[in-house]
Amino acid sequence: MFSDGFIQSSIRKQQRQLSKLQRFSMPWFPKLALLLIALPVLFIVVLICKDKGFNPMVAAGLMHDSSQPTSDALLGGLLAPDIRRKSCLSRYQSISYRKSSLHKPSPYLVSKLREYEKLHKRCGPYTKSYKKSIKELVSGQIDSSSNCRYVVWLANCGLGNRILSMTSAFLYALLTDRVLLINEESDMSNMFCEPFPDASWILPEDFPFMNQLYSFGRDYAQSFGNMLENRIINTSTELLPSCLYLYLSHDYDHHDKLFFCDQEQAILRNIPWLIMKANIYFLPSLFLMSSFEEELSKLFPDKEMVFHHLGRYLFHPSNQVWKLITSYYKKYLAKAEERIGIQIRIFDNKTSPVEHVMDQILTCTDKEKLLPRVDMGKSIVAPSGKGKSKAVLITSLIPYYYEKMMNMYSKHPTLNGEVVAVYQPSHEEEQQSENNMHNQKAWAEINLLSMMDVLVTSAWSTFGYVAQGLGGKKPWILYKIENKTIPDPVCGRAKSLEPCFHAPPVYDCKAKREVDTATIIPYLRHCEDIYWGIKLFNSTYY
Repeated sequence: MFSDGFIQSSIRKQQRQLSKLQRFSMPWFPKLALLLIALPVLFIVVLICKDKGFNPMVAAGLMHDSSQPTSDALLGGLLAPDIRRKSCLSRYQSISYRKSSLHKPSPYLVSKLREYEKLHKRCGPYTKSYKKSIKELVSGQIDSSSNCRYVVWLANCGLGNRILSMTSAFLYALLTDRVLLINEESDMSNMFCEPFPDASWILPEDFPFMNQLYSFGRDYAQSFGNMLENRIINTSTELLPSCLYLYLSHDYDHHDKLFFCDQEQAILRNIPWLIMKANIYFLPSLFLMSSFEEELSKLFPDKEMVFHHLGRYLFHPSNQVWKLITSYYKKYLAKAEERIGIQIRIFDNKTSPVEHVMDQILTCTDKEKLLPRVDMGKSIVAPSGKGKSKAVLITSLIPYYYEKMMNMYSKHPTLNGEVVAVYQPSHEEEQQSENNMHNQKAWAEINLLSMMDVLVTSAWSTFGYVAQGLGGKKPWILYKIENKTIPDPVCGRAKSLEPCFHAPPVYDCKAKREVDTATIIPYLRHCEDIYWGIKLFNSTYY
């Protein structure tokens, strides 16, 4: 990667050369002739560059960046074209780092997103409608004529969980004609671009019940689940509150899970403000509800692409994070002929020792022919540079796996002549979900993983789920090591691109009894990495 000093030196050199040219005296006729020759050439160059999605006049600062992004840059229509590029460079540049998706969004989803953007612009923070809704919220009165209703998302857990639960909350908002607002705490600042044109999704700091949001938990008396359990609210309740709390985190109970029943949704439909605390990808269970079934079928005819489409629509790295991503990619990964991402997440060091995990990774990448074997009996004297070049990107909280693999490939030749370079952007030692810089690095690494040609991910990891969804790549999953025993097989290819819902309800709302919810509809089944979890599949895989 070129340094800032190198760039400044180049600019000064060009300025000196330009100054010499300016001092060079030339009669007016040769100048005119040169200009007449140069203009057609410049015009052709501009046309060629514009056709390739790059405008040199914009890059030179001679024109404003007002040209419309290409269809590929808009991700097949997912993204609206009317957001200024400079405010979010990653929004339209990510296509240059990830391969174009083979999975196009449905026209109905595209039109629904444009409708939502209009709703958000009309009802979002600081608008007249928002201010009116806040007054009603404070007074406790419900105006049935109001066209603005809201779902406020509260953070809980790590970055991967947050992104997946925010996506779930957005789909729920889309299905119920609500505006999604995010309570952005300091650990999430400067992480994401605003996803909607001319409107913010950040909950204003002067929200009247801001202090109460932090005390909201599973045992909160005014949560929907507790009010159902204590029979304070039901379908026949006439005087409904203007606000209700929804607890949808991994440790929620039976009454909280009644959120996924059509009968209980009828109550929520009439409540203007829903405050949702969530840390799970509850989105698959929305497909269990008959009231949403028809709409979801039109939005997502390809059931395995829900997060792939919504994740790429909602989550764009801020300019600060995008600089981390692109500078690292250009410096270490861009020149490789193939890029392999290996995402490692260990949940219990005692049952999954690092040596076992390293053996599992090497066995998987060898068995699936993702990486070449090395000749441990020989040493590399000088790089041959003749074989195919591969770059391995390792993301892990510790440097152990990087050091082992880097030493192996830097000291010993591969059997097939391939040249393998190994990289690790950071090793934070432990997860620090409340540290903003830690979260920025994690977000950068998720995006770097999504740019790889091949992915190997850890079972149970929401970090890996997000990377595979954004990149549109089915990973090889490293199955969880239990009791220091490496599983057989050590890894397997994901059959669906969708993330896993780790804590699904086990209740049939119609039959009013416990049931395995993976058996109710043909496109919901158990996850490859967690046998009790559920995820979306295309019915052909069932």
